[in-house]
Amino acid sequence: MHTKILGARVIDPASGIDQVHDIYLAGGKIVAFDQAPADFQVEKQIDAHGLIASPGLVDLSVALREPGYSRKGSIASETLAAAAGGVTSLCCPPLTRPVLDTTAVAELILDRAQEAGRAKVFPIAALTKSLAGEQLAELVALRDAGCVAFSNGLAPMANNRTLRRALDYAATFDLTVIFHSQDADLADGGLAHEGPTASILGLAGIPESAETVALARDLLLVEQSGVRAHFSQLTSARGAQMIADAQARGLPVTADVAMYQLILTDEALLGFSSQYHVQPPLRTAADREGLRQAVKSGVIGAIASHHQPHEPDAKLAPFGATEPGMSSVELLLPLAMTLVQDGLLDLPSLLARLTSGPAKALRLPAGRLAVGAPADLLLFDAQSQTLAGETWFSKGNNSPFIGHCLPGKVRYTLVDGRVSFEG
Repeated sequence: MHTKILGARVIDPASGIDQVHDIYLAGGKIVAFDQAPADFQVEKQIDAHGLIASPGLVDLSVALREPGYSRKGSIASETLAAAAGGVTSLCCPPLTRPVLDTTAVAELILDRAQEAGRAKVFPIAALTKSLAGEQLAELVALRDAGCVAFSNGLAPMANNRTLRRALDYAATFDLTVIFHSQDADLADGGLAHEGPTASILGLAGIPESAETVALARDLLLVEQSGVRAHFSQLTSARGAQMIADAQARGLPVTADVAMYQLILTDEALLGFSSQYHVQPPLRTAADREGLRQAVKSGVIGAIASHHQPHEPDAKLAPFGATEPGMSSVELLLPLAMTLVQDGLLDLPSLLARLTSGPAKALRLPAGRLAVGAPADLLLFDAQSQTLAGETWFSKGNNSPFIGHCLPGKVRYTLVDGRVSFEG
């Protein structure tokens, strides 16, 4: 398909471009800006006057729920939801059933994602078999099957010696390990941030030290092993400062934060709504501000949805008995635009945290607009608004943002030059 995108304001953080261009797409790639190549016959034209053209968003954590949890979501439904949020490339965690610890599961996910055709999927495989924290998964075979990184999620390793050996092995093959730093003993039984809100509600608390103790250990082992490390789902200001200190010492570590952590605090729990039950938990206003400043400075180079769709029953029990997680990927762009609205980031800086930043963190072939690059684009209207939930594609309705009017609206999402979503 030969496609011409007419008159868009092109913002590409990777190259620093921010100006109006026509864009020409063919063969799944960007083939030219402004001047059509010889013999280019326009088959489809998109009038993008008044729209922003950026690289498609790159989301480092979208739970697709398939295989094994079809009541919560499927690859077809959740990649469509991602496309509606402006996402063209996403990473899925290994929390499937069976766990993503074999090449067969990785290949199934990749095949079904290709069939759906809504977004490019990059699997993150389990670091250990069954996420049990004891025996290493077949990391090299999983890499060769298309997995881009390895993680044990919030599941603890058997002991520090096992973790160290896992990191040494990963470093040998230049594999990326993703850490979700939370001390299992300090977090055991906790439901909310340990503080006044948890006390008022009578909920067991998870202290900030659950993150910082584990983060200190992980950073020391990363430094010793030399492994490529990405720290995911940071929740505390002190944790963000520890990452900043590590980067200042020259450690090649990257980090991301969940979009909702930049908007909400633990005070949202005061109504006992299970929609705010997430793990790791929402923390204080001071923590939120620390995370926001780390995003602004670039210490946290990626914002992710950490999308976890659930069936209705999963959120209907009393707070402590509900399953944690939010369905949020199809609101990723509008929620992120609130950071521009609040004056925290300008638009190019925000798009950097949503495109080139996450792509660089996990070495993904995404997040840039250039001749010869894949034609993975987002066209959005920064002046319009999105009524969250007016249309909804995820199987999970577990979002506290439904009903809110949010800035920005996705108009087109294109993957390899094909329109995967039109809003």
